[in-house]
Amino acid sequence: MSLRLGDTAPDFTAETTQGPVKFHDWIGDSWAILFSHPRDYTPVCTTELGYVARLKGDFDKRGVKCMGLSIDPVDSHKGWMNDIKETQGYLPTFPVVADPERKVANLYGMMHPAHDEVYTVRTVFVIDPKKKIRLMITYPQTTGRNFDEILRVIDSLQLTDGYRVATPVNWKQGEDVIIVPAVSDEEAKSKFPKGWKTLKPYLRLTPQPNK
Repeated sequence: MSLRLGDTAPDFTAETTQGPVKFHDWIGDSWAILFSHPRDYTPVCTTELGYVARLKGDFDKRGVKCMGLSIDPVDSHKGWMNDIKETQGYLPTFPVVADPERKVANLYGMMHPAHDEVYTVRTVFVIDPKKKIRLMITYPQTTGRNFDEILRVIDSLQLTDGYRVATPVNWKQGEDVIIVPAVSDEEAKSKFPKGWKTLKPYLRLTPQPNK
């Protein structure tokens, strides 16, 4: 099945490092990240899971839950967590799915046989509280992911869900945003009382409205 932005994230039940989980129930009213790594006890994955653990406070502030996945069994995951804590300084407290039969991996298109017939690629899904897929990123196995960028996109998604704005290239929290072209200047007067700068009729910059 080919998943696309706006699709409902497939539900599943799986064993994790925190016991059995039904995915949609686990998400609840939160945002969620589901990310796959090729396998346990590998170098790039060790750095990634350690960094996600380090960012726990940042994800919590945004109401985001994280869940990892690999094809290894739960016992392997649990043993590996100690290595992550030892080498990265942070112990992952989020669940990691054990997917030895590749059921979830195939459900979410995490297996790319032309790249690797056995192990999952580095796929990231950001899912909103309505269980809709809002972001998909896939990295090759040799390249560690940029989770600061994933946080940045979540900031953009949460902001643009609440206001009729879009975020420009390389936007970061607190910077100016773009008033979407569908909002007329007249309507913008009430929606954006801080005013705006018109570069072109279709390109109007305004201070971030929730700051």
